[in-house]
Amino acid sequence: MKTVALTGATGFVGRITMDRLVAAGWQVRALTRRDQADRPGVIWINGALDNPESLKNICDGADAVLHVAGVVNAPDAEGFESGNVTGTANLLAAAKEAGIARFVHVSSLAAKQPHLSMYGASKKRAENLVLKSMFDWTIIRPPGVFGPGDTEMLDMFRLAIKGWALLPPRGRVSVIHVDDLARLLVALVPSKPGVSAQIFEADDGVVNGWSHESFARAIGAATGRRVRAFHAPRFLLKVAASGDRLFRGRNAKLTRDRASYLSHPDWTIDPEAKPPSELWVPKIATLPGLKETTDWYKAQGWL
Repeated sequence: MKTVALTGATGFVGRITMDRLVAAGWQVRALTRRDQADRPGVIWINGALDNPESLKNICDGADAVLHVAGVVNAPDAEGFESGNVTGTANLLAAAKEAGIARFVHVSSLAAKQPHLSMYGASKKRAENLVLKSMFDWTIIRPPGVFGPGDTEMLDMFRLAIKGWALLPPRGRVSVIHVDDLARLLVALVPSKPGVSAQIFEADDGVVNGWSHESFARAIGAATGRRVRAFHAPRFLLKVAASGDRLFRGRNAKLTRDRASYLSHPDWTIDPEAKPPSELWVPKIATLPGLKETTDWYKAQGWL
């Protein structure tokens, strides 16, 4: 049985990916900050990306590394740098010391426009570390990820169920269901022809992505409501971000940094950067996927 070292295993994408890794027959050495319940196929390693000793432990005996963990929201550039750049550097060093050859890195579409946000800049710097490494590497840049368990898009569903949507300036986005992304990550872990030294972008298969308004209306349909969409100019988004920070503090979802990159008009994937179709294609259409997500939120009492 082959072993993969997994970061981010307790997060939204990481949890689903870990389930799929185990189902595919991988032994998973998973990093966690707190004690977890025992489960077949998983060896929990207590630690964090800023704890080099724990990174040595997850890499011990592993055949590959799958680096999912990252910082999406932080109060300042230092928070992004520590979580996304320094953490990646620490993991690369541990994997090198362990003699691991294969390294799969989860980045973000935000890395395509690093000048727009501290988040995007940090993800791009982390990518550069992987690019310059001597590993057999692959980088995946997911777009917006949705599905049961997600908290980043939850506010959009909460607004939709009230019948309205607050949107960035007009633009387009790509999205992907978390289970489709997890399947892709599992498919990328083994070294194989056509995936080494590649940066892939993947989505739900909708050509040219979604307009902000069409995606908001799709969420509305999933909640059973017809939504009224309002496009906020960039400056107003930043005002709203300041208000979110005031009321929710470090738990704010609409930060000023996020407002900056959300205002960019094109967050769609590059069709030329899709993974090979013989390796992976999306299976979950977005409309039923949004309905599944809504039902999950309601079952948890989140909506």
